[in-house]
Amino acid sequence: MRLFLSFTPLLLSVVLLQLSSGGAAPLDAVSGLTLGFTKSQVGLLGSAHFIGFFVGCWWAPRLMGAVGHARTFAGFAALGAIGLLAHMIWIDPYAWAVMRMATGLCIAGSYTVIESWINARVTNETRGRLTGGYRIVDLGGSLSAQLLIAVLEPAHYVSYNILAIACCAAILPLVLTPTQEPHTPDAPRLRPALAWGRSPLAVAAVVTSGITTAAFRMVGPIYGNEVGLETHQLAWFLAAFVLGGAFAQFPTGWLADRYDRRWVLIWLSVAAIASCGITVLAAGSGVAGVFLAAGLFGFTTFPIFSVAAAHANDFASTEERIELSAALMFYYAVGAIASPLLASNLIESFGPPALFAMVAFGHVVLVVFSVARMRRRPTSEDRTPYTYTPRTSFSMGRLFGKLRDRG
Repeated sequence: MRLFLSFTPLLLSVVLLQLSSGGAAPLDAVSGLTLGFTKSQVGLLGSAHFIGFFVGCWWAPRLMGAVGHARTFAGFAALGAIGLLAHMIWIDPYAWAVMRMATGLCIAGSYTVIESWINARVTNETRGRLTGGYRIVDLGGSLSAQLLIAVLEPAHYVSYNILAIACCAAILPLVLTPTQEPHTPDAPRLRPALAWGRSPLAVAAVVTSGITTAAFRMVGPIYGNEVGLETHQLAWFLAAFVLGGAFAQFPTGWLADRYDRRWVLIWLSVAAIASCGITVLAAGSGVAGVFLAAGLFGFTTFPIFSVAAAHANDFASTEERIELSAALMFYYAVGAIASPLLASNLIESFGPPALFAMVAFGHVVLVVFSVARMRRRPTSEDRTPYTYTPRTSFSMGRLFGKLRDRG
C-alpha cells in the first residue's frame, strides 16, 4: 500500500488525462453529428487523433532529454487543453482535425513521461504489483471517460471546458510531486523491420487490433446513433466495449500461457468475426441487446494486441524488447490511423453494418495469415508470460519488458 500511495500523484494524473482525452473522442463524434458534419468528417477526427498520437510517441522521449520530465508533461498537457478549448471557437471539421492531433500529441507525450517516471522508480520486486495497479487505474479511467458522454452536452462550450479543466488539472499532481525527476532514458529506436523479422504474425495482429479498436472507439458513436441509441446510451455502449475487454484479460492470459498463441489469436479472430455478426443482428433487439453485443465485441477483440505482443516477445532477446514494443506500437498506429476514416466512409455509403463488415474482413485476413504462418515455422519454446499491455506510448516496452523476463 505504501508503494502504491507513493505513486498516487502519477496515477491521479493518469486518471485526469483519461477523462479529458478519452472523453474527447465520443464527445467530438456526437458533437460533429449535431453540428452537421458528414460521417467521413467525423471519421477524419479519429484518424487525426492517431496521427498526433504517433508523432507524440516519437517526439516525447527526445523532448524529455532536452527539458526534463515535468516540463515535457506540462507542455503536452497544455497543448491538449488548447486543442479542447479551441473546439467551440472555430467550428470546422478540418480545424477540429488539427485540434484532435493536439489531443493525440497530449496523450502520447504525457503517457511517455508518466511511464518513464514509473519505470525509473520501480524495482524487479515491486514491478509486478505496481504495473498491475497501473493497468487497473488506466482501464478505470478509460471506462469513466466513455461514461462522460452521458452528462456532457454535445457541441457546447461548457462540455469542452470541463474536459480542458481535467487536462489542466492533470499537470498539478505530477509537477508538484516532491519526488526528484528521474534520469531521462535513451529514446528507443523505431525499427519496424525488427517486429516483422521476429514475427510477421504479430505485426498483422497488431495492425488488425488497431483497425478494430480505433474504428469502434472513434466511429462507434456514429454506429450507435444510426441504430437509434440516444446520447446518454452511447456512453454505456462504448463503456460496455471497454468493460468486455477488461473481463477478457484473465481468461485470455490463461489460455495464451498454456496453448500455442497462434491458435489463441486464430480463435479470438473467429470469435471476433462471430461477435461482429451478433452485434449487427442485435441492433434490432433493444438497448440491452446492443450493450451486451458491444461487451462481447470488446471481449473478443480487446486482448488481441497483448497476445500478439507476447507472441512477438517469444522470439526476441531481452535487449530487443524495448525496440520491439515501439515497433509494435508503430504498426498499431498504422491500423488506427487508417480505420476511423475508412469506417466512417463505409457507413456513409453502405449503412451502419459496414463498420462491422470491415472489422470482420480484417479478422478473416488475420485467420488466413495465421494458418499460413503456422505452416512456415514452429512456435518458440522460450515462452514469455502473457501481459496485458496498454497501448499508450513507446515506453511500454521498458516498463513491461522485465515482467516478461521474470517469467
